[in-house]
Amino acid sequence: MEYNFVLRGNVLYTPQCGALSVHPHSYLVCEGGQVAGIFEELPEAYHNFPVEDFGDKMILPGLVDLHVHAGQYAFRGLGMDQELLAWLEQNAFPEESRFADASYAVRAYPIFVDALRRSATTRACIFATLHRPATLQLMQLLEDAGMPCYVGKVNMDRNSPDTLRETTEESLAETRRWLEESRAFSQVRPILTPRFIPSCTDALMAGLGRLQQEFQVPAQSHLSENLSEIDWVQSLCPDTRFYGEAYDRVGLFGGACPTIMAHCVWSGPEERALLKENGVFIAHCPQSNMNVSSGIAPIKQYLREGQRVGLGSDVAGGAHLSIFRAMTDAIQCSKLRWRLVDQDTPALTLPEALYMATKGGGAFFGKVGSFEPGYAFDAVVVDDSDLPTTRTCTLEERLERFVYLSDGQPFAKYAAGRRLF
Repeated sequence: MEYNFVLRGNVLYTPQCGALSVHPHSYLVCEGGQVAGIFEELPEAYHNFPVEDFGDKMILPGLVDLHVHAGQYAFRGLGMDQELLAWLEQNAFPEESRFADASYAVRAYPIFVDALRRSATTRACIFATLHRPATLQLMQLLEDAGMPCYVGKVNMDRNSPDTLRETTEESLAETRRWLEESRAFSQVRPILTPRFIPSCTDALMAGLGRLQQEFQVPAQSHLSENLSEIDWVQSLCPDTRFYGEAYDRVGLFGGACPTIMAHCVWSGPEERALLKENGVFIAHCPQSNMNVSSGIAPIKQYLREGQRVGLGSDVAGGAHLSIFRAMTDAIQCSKLRWRLVDQDTPALTLPEALYMATKGGGAFFGKVGSFEPGYAFDAVVVDDSDLPTTRTCTLEERLERFVYLSDGQPFAKYAAGRRLF
């Protein structure tokens, strides 16, 4: 089906990092599910397209969540007085173990998918759990919801509870079967998901590298999130110079197949050079980094270096699914880093945060996250009329107020040219 239509409203987007493009009361044209252009007056070529006039509302690119754990959604907001490794043992692992029971997945995953569908997120990269049947259930729900997402069956064969650990052979066999079964989906695609190096043996990582080459699928994992975690990886992989090498030596660190690494709070110069060289995407998850006391990632510096950076909610390390909230958290964290750690690197701006939330993270999906011609038509219409003020605000100011003050729920939402609500 081809999606041809026009939206009218106040159109805002970031074609470059830090540059906000503003088009008051303009026409945004979708042709065949892609952006055809933004026009002050609707060209005659599109006069036969249906027009939906959203009046004075704002139209933004759909937001992208580069890192979220669907299997943790039930306990978001809990266990926030612990650091990462203890938090995993006492909160994440017990909850994820429950997905071995398919009936639990039937109860839990619709709650997550409904919340994601109602949010301003149009695309996401999602960790499920190590359970293949439950992961396929999640993928089917997202497919039915019209959400173009990547979903990963998690791999774990060491340093985890008996209830949440596979043998190496079982993990690879289940992953192969899952990759084959995932071909049934059109909107939702598989992504290899070794949880992190401490939970995956060298043999498992090597096997996943071979599966990636065979199936040509991307990968996602965690990198340099917590100082204790980094020390642990060094003890497990003493022949590596830095954490990222443990992924790179098996081919799961960018290159021909894209990779997302969440956090990168403590990545040193050598690791950062390899991230950039291989085009690895960094998923910045500021709220999670605060909640489990990981640190303040140098995101402004990463942007200056030309790293590929997007935002992640990291539920349930992060308590909120909203990427608008992730934007404000990212800005506030960068202010603390500037004030307390690195006075030579200024804080993030709102246009930079919006770029990471849209085009920056959207690039993992291809031409996604912008209203430039040829980009996938992902859009959210937001209404700030319930945020009254005595001030007369510009569109830039209205956007800032909405990001900081609203609950983030859009008025309307489109993904790949399809209206979701």
